Amino acid sequence: MSSTRIECDSLGEKSVPNKSYYGIQTLRGLENFPITGTPISAYPIFVKALALVKKSAAKANNELGQLDSKLAGPIDKACNEILAGEFLNEFCCDVLQGGGGTTANMNANEVIANRALEIMGQPKGNYDSLNPNNHVNMGQSTNDAYPTAIRVALHLMLEKLLGQMEIIRNALSEKGDEFKEVIKLGRTELQDAVPMTLGQEFEAYALLVDEDIRQVKNSQDLIIEINLGATAIGTGINAHPGYAELAAKYLAEFSGVPVYTAPNLIEATQDCGGYVQLSGILKRIAVKLSKICNDLRLLSSGPRGGFNEINLPKMQPGSSIMPGKVNPVIPDMVIQVCYQVIGADMSVTMAAGAGQLELNANEPLIAHMLFQSITTLGRACEILAERCIVGITANEDVCERIVMNSIGLATALNPIIGYSKAVQVAQEAHQSGKSVYEIALEKGLLSKDELDEILSPRNMMKPRSFILHRNLKTR
Repeated sequence: MSSTRIECDSLGEKSVPNKSYYGIQTLRGLENFPITGTPISAYPIFVKALALVKKSAAKANNELGQLDSKLAGPIDKACNEILAGEFLNEFCCDVLQGGGGTTANMNANEVIANRALEIMGQPKGNYDSLNPNNHVNMGQSTNDAYPTAIRVALHLMLEKLLGQMEIIRNALSEKGDEFKEVIKLGRTELQDAVPMTLGQEFEAYALLVDEDIRQVKNSQDLIIEINLGATAIGTGINAHPGYAELAAKYLAEFSGVPVYTAPNLIEATQDCGGYVQLSGILKRIAVKLSKICNDLRLLSSGPRGGFNEINLPKMQPGSSIMPGKVNPVIPDMVIQVCYQVIGADMSVTMAAGAGQLELNANEPLIAHMLFQSITTLGRACEILAERCIVGITANEDVCERIVMNSIGLATALNPIIGYSKAVQVAQEAHQSGKSVYEIALEKGLLSKDELDEILSPRNMMKPRSFILHRNLKTR
């Protein structure tokens, strides 16, 4: 048997490897777009989403009397095999491609068609019996099938991201509870502020993530409006009048994603606003995660020349020249992921704004950036939680010593002795190296018992009444 088969398209003939389920149009894409080295199979959920679209289309067309059951059945079986994880490597076209995703759409059409032919007992490439364009792509265009698959994939990927974000949220919240009794110094602009607990600091981080979990849930609603049935530009040419509604119904049933048909398919075919909004939410997550990771690096800096308030788990030696040095490698990595996501948001923004007339041909870039951002953010959340957060310990003695020696304690004197006198105490404490407590006591501003109460760090971590203290000013 020959190792190749001859396939034809509108541009001529080509030899396709006989073992391959993809066909001539996929082969042309491989030749034209050897760009990133990342095939669409790098996103298995997207491949499954393509199969879900084709399965739903075949089911709808069959029910509407457009596609014979002898063809619809094998197409359905081929799609089910892809959904089960088979033939993933056959989806080999590059994620970046010209033509608005035509190569990816035809890659799916050809793989499904050739596998369906095998199921029918016929050789690959026998397109007179079952054709990638006429049958697998029936009632469709790249311009509606491809973006619909993107949206289904995004919804499913966001579902996974939510679970990964809950892991990091829960890990931070558990540390908040573990460190609730550890008193430390709060800081603003890296300067001494007022006391707080390490638990309060970590609980705040948990809430930062929790806010974005809600945003991700909301973002899923941005992408369930689909244009399947729009065909080329939104007019529905070559599709049965009942196809769009029926195909959307089956796609929702098969995928578990509550998709619905856009009220105006011409608008929906050219609009990328939902992608931009989703990308902005991913950027928001990245900004917050990078902030948390930078804080962890600061709080663990040292061990003798920095804050040294917490210890991060030691993951690997930190230097090829400095003995004993250990770096915060997990936060380092997550920060880089965050910067990549922030940059990807700009790519999505520019690509979405560059659509022309009835189509945006930049959807391959938009999809790649969103898929990549969701995937890497999710992995970063899991790794940050499992290889960093859960193993953090507190240096309680260091935290207490810094608090007790901080001039930030002078803030608690404001309601009793006034801001101006409190400033004098803080400045003298700083210049002399003495504590705020010692200076206030030396100056006779308050008694020892009063200072013990007022300057107790534990008493400074929540609102309190100063009615009693106001009477002290009249002494």
